[in-house]
Amino acid sequence: MSAAPELAIVQRPSPNQGERKNGLEADILLLHYTATKSAENALTWLCNPQAEASSHYLVDEDGTVYQMVDEAMRAWHAGASFWAGETDINSCSIGIEIQNEGTWGGNPDFPDAQMDAVETLSLGILHRHDIPPHRVLAHSDVAPGRKVDPGEKFDWERLHGADIGHWVEPCAIAEGPVLDLGDEGDAVRAVQSQLGAYGYRVPENGLYDGLTKTVVSAFQLHFRQARVDGVFDVSTRETLRRLADALPRSAPRSA
Repeated sequence: MSAAPELAIVQRPSPNQGERKNGLEADILLLHYTATKSAENALTWLCNPQAEASSHYLVDEDGTVYQMVDEAMRAWHAGASFWAGETDINSCSIGIEIQNEGTWGGNPDFPDAQMDAVETLSLGILHRHDIPPHRVLAHSDVAPGRKVDPGEKFDWERLHGADIGHWVEPCAIAEGPVLDLGDEGDAVRAVQSQLGAYGYRVPENGLYDGLTKTVVSAFQLHFRQARVDGVFDVSTRETLRRLADALPRSAPRSA
């Protein structure tokens, strides 16, 4: 990975922060969207003590980057969340909020100037903390169902092209066998095991229940955005297999 370029950052300190807990250090980069009308609205909220929420950074649509919390500190951005056995994601992550109205505003695109800034900011964070590609995550990955950001319009392929994140070309959608609500048996248990091995919290009960469908939808939001429906189809299965095969040997890997 090449050295990260410099980036001008506007300071907007938030009181909503604390020390990282239990000796944890930042080894996850967590990306969000704000779901607000403007960056100023988001900043006002994230700097309000009554909100009890914050993030390390916010990137506006024009590429302006604001910092609210020092990277050494614990920002309050992940909420109730889980990844690869860890439940205190705030203590082991750095959060970037990306100004976008999200589903409330019709899922607008992310402008090029904004994505350029996200790339530059992310590269700097990855260099400073040695965060591996498979630990660059969406809020929806660590909080399936509760959160859907940064959403199906976010360009993970572009980030991967800039040496940010773990990504493979999604398998094309095609006809074939599917697993969906109510299905049960060893095939479902295998899917649950594979998703759990990658990092998601999912039951391994052999029942394609509502939680399993929600986790599959979260996987699709990040890795197979062409259709986000929670159905484990051929495309989703093959994409998950490709991702597992592309993991470094030291990383968690699905069966």
